[in-house]
Amino acid sequence: MEVKELYRFFDVAPRVVPADVATTIEITPLQNAWRRDEYEIAYLAMDGYGSQAGWDAPEFIPVRATDGVIRFEATFQDEQEHILLLKSDDRQPVEIRIYSLRDDLFARRPYKGDIHLHSCRSDGSEDPAYVAGACRRIGLDFMSLTDHGKYGPSLEAIAAYDGVKVDLRMYPGEEVHLPNTSTHIINFGGSCSVNMAGPDEHPPHLNEIKKLAAKLGSLPQGVDPLNYAECVWAFDRIRRAGGLGVFCHPYWVAAKRYHPGMPLTDYIFETQPFDAYEVIGGYDGNCDSNTLQVGRYHDEQAKGRKIPVVGVTDAHSCQRHRYFDTYYTIAFSPSCGLQDLIGSIKDLYSVAMESLPNDRPRPVGPMRLMKYALFLEREIFPQHDELCLEEGRLMLAYIAGDTDAADALARLSGRTAAMYKRYWGE
Repeated sequence: MEVKELYRFFDVAPRVVPADVATTIEITPLQNAWRRDEYEIAYLAMDGYGSQAGWDAPEFIPVRATDGVIRFEATFQDEQEHILLLKSDDRQPVEIRIYSLRDDLFARRPYKGDIHLHSCRSDGSEDPAYVAGACRRIGLDFMSLTDHGKYGPSLEAIAAYDGVKVDLRMYPGEEVHLPNTSTHIINFGGSCSVNMAGPDEHPPHLNEIKKLAAKLGSLPQGVDPLNYAECVWAFDRIRRAGGLGVFCHPYWVAAKRYHPGMPLTDYIFETQPFDAYEVIGGYDGNCDSNTLQVGRYHDEQAKGRKIPVVGVTDAHSCQRHRYFDTYYTIAFSPSCGLQDLIGSIKDLYSVAMESLPNDRPRPVGPMRLMKYALFLEREIFPQHDELCLEEGRLMLAYIAGDTDAADALARLSGRTAAMYKRYWGE
């Protein structure tokens, strides 16, 4: 999304504040047209919690600028979005948005990532290193290359930037394919591969899986014990390797039917051996699949199940894939470190985002995070993404042989982190 015109005229900090705590807000006019000594300001609470609820017109109060900066203290009640109306002379007021958060969410930062991507090492189009640079160029904070049945390409992407100071976090990954099931599984961040590399690897693992299948007892009609046991085995192996096991696109249509098929999908949701559910994907722009996957999420929630979610592109090209920059995960995490991200997703601090061209973004996840994500998409991420764009271009220039790009990346390092510190009032 484009940066709001407001932020070309005013700098506002912080924009995310702790709920029910007195906070000083600074508004700095950036252009002479809005520089004054005296202003008026009014306040509205979007959800209606607090003293400014109801239908009455907001009351404007005078505020003064000191050294060109408007400073005032306010207590933003409860967890919600707030509107500040700022006016001067007879101009129309401008709307400034603030979001207040309860302590648990205020202590976290929003990180954008895609953990299901392909390169030319499987059936994608570009080199692993190119995919990584393209991810930063579109505003991602973390990514994982997950080629079909291959763990090595994700390590290749990471190694391509070894010794270069880049702020994009690149993590190992793979799309796991097993011999007896069509279930697709993502290994995000595991310290080793879970794929069976070849026929020589199958027997010991399959013996382990067959023993697991034999212990399952009676299963629902249509659920093959070996198919289900392979899924359970894979998710367990990913966890043991320190990764996040993601159940992928159960309403993906291949050979004119859903894969892996509803009997197995139903039982996987019932027993929930996975760590997270790929509720939104952009693998072929199939809106019906996403609609059904979102519907399934809400059904499972209604049954009382807590389902961690991720959004991904499943992109097979960063250039020709028209949905490459429109599906992703927002993880609300203490840091962008791997275990913080995994822990936050598993603890239900994530949303899956669908942000199609010429349309409003649509998050899927817990309601409080959805509301917050819409604010971030509008008020914070466009400026974050502008900073990432330049870094991503330099990453691509570096792998193309530009010897100056590494120095330029080092100079730009830390800008998004500094922006977050300012907008969260640290």
